[in-house]
Amino acid sequence: MNTLRSHARVIRVLGVIALGLTIAGTFALMERLRFGNSMDRRQRWTRWFMVRLTAALPFRVTVSGELPGQPMLWVSNHVSWTDIPLLGMLAPLSFLSKAEVRTWPVAGWLALKAGSLFIRRGSGDSKLIQKQMGQHLLSNHSLMIFPEGTTTDGRSLRTFHGRLLSSAIETGIALQPVAIQYLREGKPDQIAPFVGDDDLLSHLRRLFANEVSEVHIRLLTPIESRGKERAALAFEAQQAVQVALFGEKAQPAEVRRPARAA
Repeated sequence: MNTLRSHARVIRVLGVIALGLTIAGTFALMERLRFGNSMDRRQRWTRWFMVRLTAALPFRVTVSGELPGQPMLWVSNHVSWTDIPLLGMLAPLSFLSKAEVRTWPVAGWLALKAGSLFIRRGSGDSKLIQKQMGQHLLSNHSLMIFPEGTTTDGRSLRTFHGRLLSSAIETGIALQPVAIQYLREGKPDQIAPFVGDDDLLSHLRRLFANEVSEVHIRLLTPIESRGKERAALAFEAQQAVQVALFGEKAQPAEVRRPARAA
């Protein structure tokens, strides 16, 4: 792919991001003028934006499984920032993100205006976040979390942490496990992962300097949460995603059945 074409595609993505800024700015203005600005509206507009952002990315996307007909706590493996538009295009969703994202130029403001919840790692605000998540779910709004807590290279699965699944257990809301997989020529894509100290612009340049790759999104069977311990629930979701991505025989060393709830 020639350099001119690659740059043109990067510009297209940045144009879509500029569109997102316009939408977020409209939300901010509505807030200041005290006009109605419901979460339903935010999620609908966010999904509309995610569809357009996904269309600008160099992926061929296939989706299997059924979309849930009711609000759920979505849980997925995490490979790249592109997971967010790819999953966000499927249904009206809000995302739980690390607090550092809130301080990122442009992206942090977009995430805030789209209705994201933010959590500080290792802080004492986990109970507050769990309460906010519960209120969000009880208000009939689906929420997406990445229970690995970080991105991976897509070739293995890290432990799913159960701490943030308490909101689903306490509200009786089911989990919607999702497996997202990036492939290039039938093998794990080494370009799509967004890990370490990577930055957005460099990552976009790498993506568009190469041919289109495949993304497979699998919506797995929902998991009931009521009456379960959070560690056991996290392990059940992790196993479902593990099997979807790698098959039953692919068991990473980190996967261990919990002896008791955390």
